[in-house]
Amino acid sequence: MAKITKIEVQKKNKERVNLFLDEEYAFSLSIELIYKEGLKKNDEVDSQKLEALAEKESLIRCKNSALRIIEKSHKTEKEVIEKLKSKGYGDNAINKSIEFLKEYNFINDLNYAKAFINDKLNSVGSQKIRYTLLQKGISKELVEEHLSNSNKENEKNVAFNLAKKKVDLLRKKENDNYKISGKLYRYLISKGYEYDITNEVVKQVMSLDDFE
Repeated sequence: MAKITKIEVQKKNKERVNLFLDEEYAFSLSIELIYKEGLKKNDEVDSQKLEALAEKESLIRCKNSALRIIEKSHKTEKEVIEKLKSKGYGDNAINKSIEFLKEYNFINDLNYAKAFINDKLNSVGSQKIRYTLLQKGISKELVEEHLSNSNKENEKNVAFNLAKKKVDLLRKKENDNYKISGKLYRYLISKGYEYDITNEVVKQVMSLDDFE
């Protein structure tokens, strides 16, 4: 058993305290945990109590860290988990923190996928969107479901406008239509457009360009 001989509020962080056992510094805790556990000077604590405190402290810090992560920008579940792991938190604290975020709808992969697709279709193709979402940990089923519901005609129109602007730039440096078509094709593929859309758009843009 060890006796709590001092509970000292930290000078630089008023939300944390330094805990002294038997006159020696032991570790720091959140002031929230001190109140919740009813800890006070002269209390005696055993090793099991100390281990339980350490686990609860880790969970509090992990939750707070998770909240800071999603405050900066929207994240998928996988992204939050990877960030927390990089900060050294254990699986138990991470899993409970993720449950907490889901319970209050702070992370929602379904909503994330919908918003991401709607936003990115204005600038890139479905192939790039698909790859990016899978990398972010969104399930393949979820990605395919919402991409299949997207408007392919709108996607093609965006690709056409991008291609038209690209041709205008290419014409300033290149006169060979074959080379321009090749560069345009590679450009649209790099933007994530599927073969069928890319092929059709390149033909349209080059025909329009020739006509003009």
